[in-house]
Amino acid sequence: MRVVALEEHFKVPSAVRRIDPAAVARRGFPAGFAAPLEKQLAELGAPRIADMDAAGITVQVLSVSGPGADLVDGAEGVALAREMNDTLAKAVAGYPGRLAGFAHLPMRSPAAAADELERAVRDLGFRGALINGLTGDRFLDHADFEPILARAEQLDVPIYLHPGIPPETVRNAYYDGLPGLAGFRLATAAWGWHSEVAVHVLRLVLAGVLERHPRLKLIIGHMGEGLAAMLVRSDKILADHISHLTRSVSQTILDQVWVTTSGLFTRPPLDVALAVFGADRMMFSIDYPYSSNRTGRDFLDSLKLPAADLEKFAHGNADRLLKLSPTR
Repeated sequence: MRVVALEEHFKVPSAVRRIDPAAVARRGFPAGFAAPLEKQLAELGAPRIADMDAAGITVQVLSVSGPGADLVDGAEGVALAREMNDTLAKAVAGYPGRLAGFAHLPMRSPAAAADELERAVRDLGFRGALINGLTGDRFLDHADFEPILARAEQLDVPIYLHPGIPPETVRNAYYDGLPGLAGFRLATAAWGWHSEVAVHVLRLVLAGVLERHPRLKLIIGHMGEGLAAMLVRSDKILADHISHLTRSVSQTILDQVWVTTSGLFTRPPLDVALAVFGADRMMFSIDYPYSSNRTGRDFLDSLKLPAADLEKFAHGNADRLLKLSPTR
Protein backbone atom coordinates (compact mmCIF):
# COMPACT_ATOMS: atom_id res chain seq x y z
CA MET A 1 0.00 0.00 0.00
CA ARG A 2 1.25 3.47 -0.90
CA VAL A 3 1.89 5.45 2.32
CA VAL A 4 2.52 9.21 2.40
CA ALA A 5 3.73 10.84 5.62
CA LEU A 6 3.75 14.62 5.65
CA GLU A 7 4.99 15.92 8.98
CA GLU A 8 8.52 14.60 8.67
CA HIS A 9 11.54 16.68 9.56
CA PHE A 10 15.13 17.52 8.69
CA LYS A 11 17.85 20.02 9.56
CA VAL A 12 20.74 21.67 7.76
CA PRO A 13 23.40 21.77 10.52
CA SER A 14 25.69 24.20 8.70
CA ALA A 15 22.84 26.71 8.46
CA VAL A 16 21.65 26.20 12.03
CA ARG A 17 25.16 26.92 13.32
CA ARG A 18 24.93 30.42 11.84
CA ILE A 19 21.92 31.32 13.99
CA ASP A 20 22.83 33.45 17.00
CA PRO A 21 22.81 31.12 20.05
CA ALA A 22 21.29 33.94 22.09
CA ALA A 23 18.30 34.08 19.74
CA VAL A 24 17.91 30.31 20.01
CA ALA A 25 17.99 30.51 23.82
CA ARG A 26 15.48 33.38 23.88
CA ARG A 27 13.10 31.31 21.80
CA GLY A 28 13.22 28.70 24.54
CA PHE A 29 15.25 25.89 22.98
CA PRO A 30 17.08 24.14 25.86
CA ALA A 31 20.74 23.25 25.50
CA GLY A 32 21.11 20.04 23.53
CA PHE A 33 17.57 20.16 22.13
CA ALA A 34 17.05 17.09 19.88
CA ALA A 35 20.74 16.19 20.19
CA PRO A 36 20.12 12.41 20.11
CA LEU A 37 18.27 12.86 16.81
CA GLU A 38 20.66 15.24 15.06
CA LYS A 39 22.16 12.54 12.82
CA GLN A 40 18.72 11.40 11.63
CA LEU A 41 17.55 14.97 11.12
CA ALA A 42 20.58 15.84 9.00
CA GLU A 43 20.37 12.68 6.87
CA LEU A 44 18.69 13.28 3.52
CA GLY A 45 20.11 10.37 1.58
CA ALA A 46 20.24 6.60 1.47
CA PRO A 47 19.94 5.91 5.23
CA ARG A 48 16.69 7.90 5.41
CA ILE A 49 15.30 6.03 2.42
CA ALA A 50 16.40 2.70 3.94
CA ASP A 51 14.53 3.51 7.16
CA MET A 52 11.44 4.37 5.11
CA ASP A 53 11.76 1.13 3.14
CA ALA A 54 12.08 -0.94 6.30
CA ALA A 55 8.77 0.42 7.56
CA GLY A 56 6.94 0.61 4.24
CA ILE A 57 6.78 4.40 3.96
CA THR A 58 6.52 5.43 0.31
CA VAL A 59 6.87 9.22 0.58
CA GLN A 60 8.10 11.64 3.23
CA VAL A 61 7.11 15.29 2.82
CA LEU A 62 9.96 17.05 4.61
CA SER A 63 10.06 20.29 6.57
CA VAL A 64 12.64 22.14 8.64
CA SER A 65 12.74 21.34 12.35
CA GLY A 66 13.63 24.41 14.43
CA PRO A 67 15.60 26.43 15.21
CA GLY A 68 15.37 27.99 11.79
CA ALA A 69 15.37 31.13 9.70
CA ASP A 70 12.29 32.41 11.50
CA LEU A 71 14.66 33.47 14.32
CA VAL A 72 16.81 35.64 12.06
CA ASP A 73 16.05 39.18 10.88
CA GLY A 74 16.55 40.69 7.46
CA ALA A 75 18.68 39.47 4.59
CA GLU A 76 20.44 36.81 6.67
CA GLY A 77 17.14 35.19 7.53
CA VAL A 78 16.14 35.19 3.87
CA ALA A 79 19.49 33.66 2.90
CA LEU A 80 19.18 30.95 5.54
CA ALA A 81 15.70 29.99 4.38
CA ARG A 82 16.88 29.81 0.76
CA GLU A 83 19.84 27.64 1.74
CA MET A 84 17.61 25.22 3.66
CA ASN A 85 15.11 25.05 0.81
CA ASP A 86 17.85 24.54 -1.80
CA THR A 87 19.35 21.74 0.30
CA LEU A 88 15.98 20.01 0.50
CA ALA A 89 15.36 20.51 -3.23
CA LYS A 90 18.61 18.68 -4.03
CA ALA A 91 17.56 15.78 -1.82
CA VAL A 92 14.11 15.62 -3.42
CA ALA A 93 15.69 15.62 -6.88
CA GLY A 94 17.87 12.70 -5.82
CA TYR A 95 14.88 10.60 -4.74
CA PRO A 96 11.94 11.54 -6.96
CA GLY A 97 8.76 9.88 -5.85
CA ARG A 98 10.19 9.24 -2.37
CA LEU A 99 10.78 12.71 -0.94
CA ALA A 100 8.83 15.96 -1.28
CA GLY A 101 9.13 19.31 0.46
CA PHE A 102 7.39 22.04 2.39
CA ALA A 103 9.08 25.45 2.11
CA HIS A 104 10.84 26.99 5.08
CA LEU A 105 10.13 30.72 5.22
CA PRO A 106 12.00 33.76 6.61
CA MET A 107 8.98 34.77 8.65
CA ARG A 108 10.53 37.95 10.07
CA SER A 109 10.51 39.38 6.53
CA PRO A 110 6.94 38.62 5.38
CA ALA A 111 7.18 40.07 1.86
CA ALA A 112 10.38 38.14 1.24
CA ALA A 113 8.76 35.06 2.79
CA ALA A 114 5.91 35.26 0.29
CA ASP A 115 8.43 35.49 -2.54
CA GLU A 116 10.41 32.55 -1.15
CA LEU A 117 7.21 30.51 -0.94
CA GLU A 118 6.55 31.24 -4.61
CA ARG A 119 10.13 30.37 -5.58
CA ALA A 120 9.97 27.13 -3.60
CA VAL A 121 6.68 26.12 -5.23
CA ARG A 122 7.30 27.26 -8.80
CA ASP A 123 11.06 26.61 -9.13
CA LEU A 124 11.76 23.85 -6.59
CA GLY A 125 8.48 21.96 -6.86
CA PHE A 126 7.60 22.19 -3.17
CA ARG A 127 4.06 21.39 -2.02
CA GLY A 128 3.36 24.28 0.36
CA ALA A 129 4.99 25.66 3.48
CA LEU A 130 5.33 24.67 7.11
CA ILE A 131 5.41 27.40 9.76
CA ASN A 132 6.72 26.65 13.22
CA GLY A 133 4.56 28.49 15.75
CA LEU A 134 4.50 32.21 16.38
CA THR A 135 6.90 34.76 14.88
CA GLY A 136 7.97 37.52 17.22
CA ASP A 137 5.11 36.45 19.53
CA ARG A 138 2.58 37.14 16.75
CA PHE A 139 0.04 34.77 15.24
CA LEU A 140 -0.59 34.65 11.51
CA ASP A 141 -3.71 36.80 11.85
CA HIS A 142 -1.39 39.79 12.36
CA ALA A 143 -1.58 42.11 9.37
CA ASP A 144 2.16 41.79 8.72
CA PHE A 145 1.71 38.20 7.53
CA GLU A 146 -1.01 38.93 4.99
CA PRO A 147 1.40 38.66 2.02
CA ILE A 148 2.25 35.06 2.95
CA LEU A 149 -1.37 33.97 3.30
CA ALA A 150 -2.41 35.70 0.09
CA ARG A 151 0.46 34.10 -1.84
CA ALA A 152 -0.34 30.62 -0.52
CA GLU A 153 -3.95 31.06 -1.62
CA GLN A 154 -2.84 32.37 -5.01
CA LEU A 155 -0.46 29.42 -5.49
CA ASP A 156 -3.13 26.97 -4.26
CA VAL A 157 -0.77 25.31 -1.78
CA PRO A 158 -1.43 24.57 1.90
CA ILE A 159 0.25 26.00 4.97
CA TYR A 160 1.07 23.46 7.65
CA LEU A 161 0.63 25.12 11.06
CA HIS A 162 3.20 23.32 13.17
CA PRO A 163 3.70 23.96 16.89
CA GLY A 164 6.47 26.16 18.18
CA ILE A 165 7.89 26.76 21.62
CA PRO A 166 5.49 29.17 23.40
CA PRO A 167 6.61 32.77 23.94
CA GLU A 168 8.64 33.49 27.07
CA THR A 169 5.77 35.27 28.83
CA VAL A 170 3.53 32.23 28.31
CA ARG A 171 6.25 29.83 29.44
CA ASN A 172 6.82 31.86 32.58
CA ALA A 173 3.12 32.12 33.47
CA TYR A 174 2.00 28.59 32.61
CA TYR A 175 4.96 26.24 32.72
CA ASP A 176 7.65 27.69 34.99
CA GLY A 177 8.71 26.30 38.34
CA LEU A 178 8.49 22.59 37.54
CA PRO A 179 11.31 20.09 38.15
CA GLY A 180 13.98 19.57 35.52
CA LEU A 181 12.67 19.59 31.96
CA ALA A 182 9.09 18.85 33.02
CA GLY A 183 8.04 22.47 32.40
CA PHE A 184 9.58 22.52 28.94
CA ARG A 185 7.96 19.21 28.03
CA LEU A 186 4.59 20.41 29.34
CA ALA A 187 4.97 23.63 27.35
CA THR A 188 5.67 21.67 24.19
CA ALA A 189 4.88 18.09 23.20
CA ALA A 190 3.01 17.06 26.35
CA TRP A 191 0.39 19.81 26.08
CA GLY A 192 1.30 23.42 25.40
CA TRP A 193 2.08 23.52 21.76
CA HIS A 194 -1.01 21.53 20.83
CA SER A 195 -3.26 24.07 22.51
CA GLU A 196 -1.26 26.86 20.85
CA VAL A 197 -1.98 25.48 17.37
CA ALA A 198 -5.67 25.16 18.25
CA VAL A 199 -5.70 28.79 19.38
CA HIS A 200 -3.84 29.73 16.19
CA VAL A 201 -6.55 28.19 14.02
CA LEU A 202 -9.35 29.74 16.04
CA ARG A 203 -7.73 33.16 15.80
CA LEU A 204 -7.48 32.83 12.02
CA VAL A 205 -11.22 32.15 11.98
CA LEU A 206 -12.29 34.84 14.43
CA ALA A 207 -10.03 37.53 12.95
CA GLY A 208 -11.71 36.95 9.60
CA VAL A 209 -8.53 35.73 7.90
CA LEU A 210 -10.16 32.57 6.55
CA GLU A 211 -13.19 34.65 5.55
CA ARG A 212 -10.91 36.87 3.43
CA HIS A 213 -9.06 33.85 2.07
CA PRO A 214 -11.73 31.18 1.54
CA ARG A 215 -9.43 29.11 -0.69
CA LEU A 216 -6.57 29.09 1.82
CA LYS A 217 -5.83 25.54 2.97
CA LEU A 218 -4.37 24.75 6.39
CA ILE A 219 -2.96 21.50 7.76
CA ILE A 220 -2.58 20.76 11.45
CA GLY A 221 -1.09 17.69 13.09
CA HIS A 222 -1.46 15.56 16.19
CA MET A 223 -5.02 14.41 15.46
CA GLY A 224 -6.28 18.00 15.23
CA GLU A 225 -4.53 19.53 18.25
CA GLY A 226 -7.63 19.04 20.41
CA LEU A 227 -9.94 21.00 18.10
CA ALA A 228 -12.08 18.00 17.18
CA ALA A 229 -13.23 17.58 20.77
CA MET A 230 -13.97 21.29 21.22
CA LEU A 231 -15.64 22.46 17.99
CA VAL A 232 -19.23 22.11 19.21
CA ARG A 233 -18.48 24.03 22.40
CA SER A 234 -16.57 26.70 20.48
CA ASP A 235 -19.56 27.17 18.19
CA LYS A 236 -21.92 27.51 21.14
CA ILE A 237 -19.81 30.01 23.07
CA LEU A 238 -18.81 32.12 20.07
CA ALA A 239 -22.10 32.10 18.15
CA ASP A 240 -23.14 35.58 19.36
CA HIS A 241 -19.77 37.11 18.51
CA ILE A 242 -19.21 36.27 14.85
CA SER A 243 -21.60 38.57 13.01
CA HIS A 244 -18.64 39.60 10.83
CA LEU A 245 -18.38 36.03 9.50
CA THR A 246 -20.61 34.23 7.01
CA ARG A 247 -19.89 30.75 8.38
CA SER A 248 -19.82 29.26 11.85
CA VAL A 249 -16.49 28.64 13.51
CA SER A 250 -16.77 24.90 13.01
CA GLN A 251 -17.89 25.14 9.39
CA THR A 252 -14.99 27.42 8.54
CA ILE A 253 -12.54 24.97 10.08
CA LEU A 254 -14.16 21.96 8.44
CA ASP A 255 -14.04 23.76 5.07
CA GLN A 256 -10.39 24.81 5.21
CA VAL A 257 -8.42 22.57 7.60
CA TRP A 258 -6.93 19.12 7.07
CA VAL A 259 -5.63 16.98 9.95
CA THR A 260 -2.72 14.56 10.28
CA THR A 261 -1.96 11.92 12.89
CA SER A 262 1.65 12.99 13.49
CA GLY A 263 3.04 11.57 16.71
CA LEU A 264 -0.26 10.16 18.03
CA PHE A 265 -0.72 6.45 17.53
CA THR A 266 -3.74 5.41 19.59
CA ARG A 267 -7.25 4.84 18.34
CA PRO A 268 -9.46 7.12 20.52
CA PRO A 269 -8.17 10.47 19.21
CA LEU A 270 -8.32 9.14 15.66
CA ASP A 271 -11.93 8.08 16.15
CA VAL A 272 -12.85 11.55 17.41
CA ALA A 273 -11.00 13.28 14.57
CA LEU A 274 -12.58 11.02 11.96
CA ALA A 275 -16.04 11.60 13.44
CA VAL A 276 -15.63 15.38 13.34
CA PHE A 277 -13.43 16.08 10.30
CA GLY A 278 -14.44 13.07 8.21
CA ALA A 279 -12.39 10.64 6.15
CA ASP A 280 -11.74 13.19 3.40
CA ARG A 281 -9.80 15.49 5.75
CA MET A 282 -7.63 12.99 7.64
CA MET A 283 -4.06 12.16 6.59
CA PHE A 284 -1.44 9.83 7.97
CA SER A 285 1.82 11.25 9.34
CA ILE A 286 4.58 10.07 11.66
CA ASP A 287 6.62 13.08 12.93
CA TYR A 288 9.91 11.43 11.98
CA PRO A 289 12.43 11.23 13.61
CA TYR A 290 10.68 12.38 16.78
CA SER A 291 8.51 9.29 16.25
CA SER A 292 9.79 6.24 14.42
CA ASN A 293 8.65 5.11 10.98
CA ARG A 294 8.07 1.63 12.36
CA THR A 295 5.78 2.86 15.14
CA GLY A 296 3.73 4.88 12.67
CA ARG A 297 3.41 2.05 10.17
CA ASP A 298 2.44 -0.45 12.88
CA PHE A 299 -0.36 1.89 13.92
CA LEU A 300 -1.52 2.26 10.32
CA ASP A 301 -1.51 -1.52 9.87
CA SER A 302 -3.58 -1.98 13.03
CA LEU A 303 -6.49 0.11 11.76
CA LYS A 304 -9.72 -1.55 10.71
CA LEU A 305 -11.15 1.10 8.42
CA PRO A 306 -13.29 0.67 5.30
CA ALA A 307 -10.98 0.09 2.35
CA ALA A 308 -11.91 3.37 0.66
CA ASP A 309 -11.30 5.35 3.85
CA LEU A 310 -7.97 3.61 4.47
CA GLU A 311 -6.84 4.52 0.96
CA LYS A 312 -7.73 8.17 1.55
CA PHE A 313 -6.02 8.15 4.94
CA ALA A 314 -2.81 6.42 3.86
CA HIS A 315 -2.17 8.47 0.74
CA GLY A 316 -5.22 9.57 -1.26
CA ASN A 317 -6.02 12.78 0.60
CA ALA A 318 -2.36 13.81 0.73
CA ASP A 319 -1.89 13.04 -2.97
CA ARG A 320 -4.85 15.26 -3.84
CA LEU A 321 -4.10 18.10 -1.45
CA LEU A 322 -0.39 18.28 -2.26
CA LYS A 323 -0.75 17.32 -5.93
CA LEU A 324 1.60 14.39 -5.55
CA SER A 325 1.91 12.04 -8.50
CA PRO A 326 1.71 8.40 -7.37
CA THR A 327 4.60 6.56 -9.03
CA ARG A 328 4.89 3.54 -6.73
